[in-house]
Amino acid sequence: MSHVPSPGDPSTLDFAVTHRSVLAIAIPMTLGYLSTPLLGVVDMAVIGRLGDAALLGGIAMGGIIFDLVFTTFNFLRSGTTGLTAQAFGARNEEEIKATLLRALVIAAIGGLAVIAIHAPLRETGLWFLGGSKDVQTATSRYFDVRIYSAPFLLANYAILGWFIGLGRAGTGLALQLFLNGLNIALSLWFVIGLDWSVEGVALATVFSEIAATLLGLALVLASVKRGSWPAAAIVFNRRLLVRMMAVNRDIMIRSFALLYAYAFFMARSADQGDTVLAANAVLEKFIIVSGYFLDGLATAAEQLAGRAVGARHRQAFDRTLKLTALWSFALAAGLSVIFYLAGPAMIAFMTTAPDVRELADTYLIWAVVAPLLGVLAFQMDGVFIGATWSETMRNMMLLSLAAFIAAYYALFPLLGNHGLWLAMELFLGLRGITLLFACRKRAAETFAAA
Repeated sequence: MSHVPSPGDPSTLDFAVTHRSVLAIAIPMTLGYLSTPLLGVVDMAVIGRLGDAALLGGIAMGGIIFDLVFTTFNFLRSGTTGLTAQAFGARNEEEIKATLLRALVIAAIGGLAVIAIHAPLRETGLWFLGGSKDVQTATSRYFDVRIYSAPFLLANYAILGWFIGLGRAGTGLALQLFLNGLNIALSLWFVIGLDWSVEGVALATVFSEIAATLLGLALVLASVKRGSWPAAAIVFNRRLLVRMMAVNRDIMIRSFALLYAYAFFMARSADQGDTVLAANAVLEKFIIVSGYFLDGLATAAEQLAGRAVGARHRQAFDRTLKLTALWSFALAAGLSVIFYLAGPAMIAFMTTAPDVRELADTYLIWAVVAPLLGVLAFQMDGVFIGATWSETMRNMMLLSLAAFIAAYYALFPLLGNHGLWLAMELFLGLRGITLLFACRKRAAETFAAA
């Protein structure tokens, strides 16, 4: 078992960014992240086998509401990664561990608070997303069970982010595979074996998050020397807390804006009826799958860019930009080819409803081009998170969201559901372009100050 590096470890100072070092993080984390959309696909397939479009829509809508609540807390993963990677690059062992403790405290408080107010959160989500009465009923049944995973899900964000920040991609892979593998197994058992419907899918998530938290904490304790944790005065240092909260605030706003975009997309899908909602929900899984493929390379960019900033190593930072972009675009092109060739079969796997299959086939082309249009955004997100340039990332996201909503209202009256999809694709592309232009200026400022 490897341990947190000591301040005297020279390997945390000068380091070379190579294809091997990029892939050593990207490949394990890609495999780990892929288990998450695979879980979503399995949940869709399990409920889809019941042949009820309302239940399928309920799972999709429930997932969106849940994500609107909890993915706004994704800063506990990404913010912890960036801050840990910078402490790692600066050889600050004490701050490495203090960063995790701060994140776990936020996870506990945030998770319990969300459970306490889950009823108004659910009703607000249902009001915003709309849908038929049957879809809303299924959504409520799903959400009211899954909400109890909250504190454990947030703790898992923090633990995963900490290990990624240390470059421990293998540990991150193990945690993700354990979490999602157990979730998939329990979903199949609870829904197909025990006939628990949408409640079974939700309960599987609760049990899996609890188990993954216990495993993650055990791995953390095994990684740190006994008795070497920082004092409370260090953990709750005012200056460091303010810095962490500022980074977390910006990432939370950025994450909420991203989830709002997907929620807006699903709400506008629901406006067109249950069949369009179900078809768009199936195709959205293609985008989610491509996102998790590309997130492995974004994670490599997070760790390596953050480490370069912490070590004040401009050459390593520039090399990180170049290599993660190269591999990201190559992977995105491959995903588009796969979606084009295997898309109809993937749609058929996720739903047995003939009308949903036919409609999803009609709009498949938008899922095919999504990886190519969105790849730059994923890579740049990783760089900005690792460098903790959270304010700029937040602003570019808000600009792109405004453009997406404006594009929808201009295009939907002319093109219908195709207009909705085109607006989404413009949103994906604009995010990457705006971050790319901002990156050069932020890098010059950061390394000039060093």
